Amino acid sequence: MDLKEWFANRQKRRDTLEVKQPLTTEEYCALWTQCFQCRELLYTRDLRNHLHVCPKCQYHFRIGAMQRIEQLADSNTFVELDANLVSADPLEFVDSEPYPARQAEAERKSGLKEAIVTGHCKINDNPVALAVMDFAHFGGSMGSVVGEKIARIIEYAIKHKLAVIIISSSGGARMQEGILSLMQLAKTSSALQLLDEAGLLYISILTEPTFGGVTASFAMLGDIIIAEPGARVGFAGRRVIEQTIKQKLPADFQTAEYLMKNGQVDMVIDRGSMKSMLGKLVAFHKGANQSAHKQPAKSQPQSKVYSAS
Repeated sequence: MDLKEWFANRQKRRDTLEVKQPLTTEEYCALWTQCFQCRELLYTRDLRNHLHVCPKCQYHFRIGAMQRIEQLADSNTFVELDANLVSADPLEFVDSEPYPARQAEAERKSGLKEAIVTGHCKINDNPVALAVMDFAHFGGSMGSVVGEKIARIIEYAIKHKLAVIIISSSGGARMQEGILSLMQLAKTSSALQLLDEAGLLYISILTEPTFGGVTASFAMLGDIIIAEPGARVGFAGRRVIEQTIKQKLPADFQTAEYLMKNGQVDMVIDRGSMKSMLGKLVAFHKGANQSAHKQPAKSQPQSKVYSAS
């Protein structure tokens, strides 16, 4: 090979060589995530493998409904129900933009049609009815469809004799639906009363954040109420309460740990242990129910009959 041919081949290799472009700002930011609590810079892939819990300070990041289902449900067991229910606009509500436009934007951002995903699955081989709220969709606000889907999954659980698990993450009622949104508090609470009368278990899981009408209804009605560490739970926000009562509140006010200390929740369970705990609770309740049904009815004592003589 002469020198001229060698240079020609070298130029050909250079022309076909794929040159990697430098990362854009968005791509670089996607590689790293900063912890909101300790400000540690975390490799996003490692954070994802750690269930979105900071390995340094144990801060529990907000996660979406589908991520939550993936963490809790046994592989390939989740079947979604009522996936195509969407809110109408009966009030024709307009603030800075029409309500349908806000709905479309919320769906684009979250990838969900509504702020809750419902269905049935197995958790450690225990069949359950599962409902998971997603704060990324409209701030997890409870509109007509959210209330309807919760009522429907409870009815499904009653029909199939399943325990119900609802995971809450919400800013409260959806103001764009006005009184129709507030009516969902009564609807979901009534449905849970039917579940209780059927003798079925309801586990409520509170995650960051759970506020407003959700807290004032189904979120605090669980037979067992579990919260994730650090989750903020309440009706009104901290600033509103301080302005109302004219007092400074404790630093840990409205956190899961504060509620646990004051008897408002039963357990504070970290994300890594949540699936195991739910499996144990559902299995225990199921076993207790079966034992109760197997016990023979107590014989009633014979009443004595005395003759008049």
